Amino acid sequence: MTQLKVGLLFGGRSGEHEVSIASAQAIARGITAPENQSKYSLTLFYIDKNGVWHPPTVSQEVLAQGVPLPETDIQPAQLWQFPPEAAEIEVWFPILHGPNGEDGTIQGLLTLMQVPCVGSGVLGSAVGMDKLAMKGVFGQAGLPQVKYMGVTRSQVWSNPCVFPKLCDEIEATLGYPCFVKPANLGSSVGISKVRTRSELEAALDSAASYDRRIIIEAGVTAREVECAVLGKEQPQASVVGEISFNSDFYDYETKYTAGRADLTIPAALPESVSQQIQEMAIQAFTTLDCAGLARVDFFYVESTGEVLINEVNTLPGFTATSMYPQLWEATGVPFPELVDQLIQLACSLE
Repeated sequence: MTQLKVGLLFGGRSGEHEVSIASAQAIARGITAPENQSKYSLTLFYIDKNGVWHPPTVSQEVLAQGVPLPETDIQPAQLWQFPPEAAEIEVWFPILHGPNGEDGTIQGLLTLMQVPCVGSGVLGSAVGMDKLAMKGVFGQAGLPQVKYMGVTRSQVWSNPCVFPKLCDEIEATLGYPCFVKPANLGSSVGISKVRTRSELEAALDSAASYDRRIIIEAGVTAREVECAVLGKEQPQASVVGEISFNSDFYDYETKYTAGRADLTIPAALPESVSQQIQEMAIQAFTTLDCAGLARVDFFYVESTGEVLINEVNTLPGFTATSMYPQLWEATGVPFPELVDQLIQLACSLE
């Protein structure tokens, strides 16, 4: 049996670089698990924080140590140089979280290479990354969600006379508490929960330092639940899981520090609510034209019975504490099988 040559692409130019390395470690173990060894030949490709691709020998060292390479000065020509081994890859498995990896950019490059890749294409990735674009599409599809506003960096920074009026509008429209987020970052990077005018001003300034597009969402008292989706034309939804934590909200440190958050799988929800969440997850997945995998996050307002969609993550984390693989494990798809299905699905989409 001929082994399929899989290129595992990790690292990348985003604030989630270290998370990508941890995800890649888990995926590499899944691809090389005994049940997959005869199917796949794994080759590693590390993209450093400057955007330079490194050959398998260097990539293996980074993955083994779990530590990024130090940033160094580079020449522009280095960004156009790919290791020769890249030409041999038959299917790519990009696990690049955040900008320059989850936003359609790497998907476009791999499409130009004319080699299939795991996950959504350019459209689903780009819309899934930009929270404002995503929420606009959700609204058109009739998916219920919290009230929100979109602002730009120029509104926050360029005109001191406009800024107080902007804050007045946010307060009148959304009230407190509310959440201020960069539109194009994942893993809770740059997100602030605010309760006062001074906190709002500081949060907007912080979010503007990350992205030129900013989203502000009304706070809601709700349980945070998530559902994993797998497939393309006929996507399937996993059981529903719930996140609970003691921090003020599900921030970066809570998300990626063992013991800071508890995952309950399956979530203790009425069957009708779980089914509604699964149906909405599939609707969101297809509406955004996602493919392969996605984790869809929701708010369940227990006092009213409402289910509100929060966001879709088209390249969710695959670390030891990540919800996506754990949801499928609880649904009856162990990690090596999940990795196998994702690779096979990528090949079948061509």
